[in-house]
Amino acid sequence: MRALVLLSQGLHPVSGKSCLPRAEAQAARLAAMLDADASGLHAGPSSESVREALGRGLTHLTHLKLDGDPVPPIVAALRDLKPDVVLAGPCGQGGEDTGLLPYAVAHQLDWPLVAHAVAVEAAQGGLRVTQAMAKGARRFVTAPLPVLVTTHPSAPPPLPFAYGRARAGRVAAFAVSSPTAAADECETRPWRARPKVLTAQASPEAKGRLLVNPDPHEAAREILAYLCKIGVVAERPT
Repeated sequence: MRALVLLSQGLHPVSGKSCLPRAEAQAARLAAMLDADASGLHAGPSSESVREALGRGLTHLTHLKLDGDPVPPIVAALRDLKPDVVLAGPCGQGGEDTGLLPYAVAHQLDWPLVAHAVAVEAAQGGLRVTQAMAKGARRFVTAPLPVLVTTHPSAPPPLPFAYGRARAGRVAAFAVSSPTAAADECETRPWRARPKVLTAQASPEAKGRLLVNPDPHEAAREILAYLCKIGVVAERPT
């Protein structure tokens, strides 16, 4: 069973320095349990921080050098590499991540996605995943291959960092092109002030009456009376 981990360049929550997100280091441990030759895949301008995964269970890493949208190159690479299981963290740790990349990749590949994994093991014709549920409950799911799995924070902790394995790990870098965010397709307009949305605090004196199938004239009078009460329309002098 060939296992691969999607890696991202995260930021340490305290120091702000580049680092490998903990969830992806946990995914590397789960991948190593499935495949002694587990690999990693990273799409981004630099692979400096993700090299740490080579010392936490992965044997080699593919780096796709790009500055644009990572989804199309990742999808193309997975179609070429043909792994049986792809593991990823639930969300990156870079500050602007949405957590949607695994879902976008699985959607384009038409693969099943199993979220919140705390354990994985090979099963007959598929992968058996232990999912974390609310209040500490666990659920067992068997998914067909190939499958994409995202980890849960309560998954086993990352393997201890092995400096020798990190030095011996291989990194294959490829420069790829990817479409940038659809900025060219957007229309740029000068800023202008927008009208404020009128809101009113609900108060006993500003409450209206509930009318069910009212006469149009009666409904109009009630609406006008309510607008006068909340100060949107000035009352006409009598």
